[in-house]
Amino acid sequence: MLDQIYTRYIGASVVSLGLDFGVFMATLSLGSPPAIAAATGYISGILCHWAISSRFVFAAQLAASSAGRRQQQALFLLSAFVGLGLTTGIVGIAVRYGLDPRLAEGAAIIVSFQATYVLRRKVVFACPSSAVIFGCSLEPGSSSASC
Repeated sequence: MLDQIYTRYIGASVVSLGLDFGVFMATLSLGSPPAIAAATGYISGILCHWAISSRFVFAAQLAASSAGRRQQQALFLLSAFVGLGLTTGIVGIAVRYGLDPRLAEGAAIIVSFQATYVLRRKVVFACPSSAVIFGCSLEPGSSSASC
């Protein structure tokens, strides 16, 4: 069975992906190169994803202090750049070798989804007891984080 965070992350990703893919298709229909259309869609989706992830997926791990939250936002953005690089690279290379851009985007979505989930769960919103850097603390005798 999937854990609740992963399930909520899937939901946030579906909503963000809808925006991402809509922007991708609109940009592609305007004559933009496929890799640029993929990047534009991804950027739109990532803004949506932060809003949903920080409020509904990882809300319990969201840093309480403004400094901690800024750090999480920066790390979230870095994880997005990893996903953006994967997405743009996969689409660009696949199209260069003759694959339809929509199929290339589909493959990029799968790879980018898994990579960014792991980064966000294990780095951006991680709250181990020793992770002062993330602005989080683990309550004694509890498995839930307080950020």
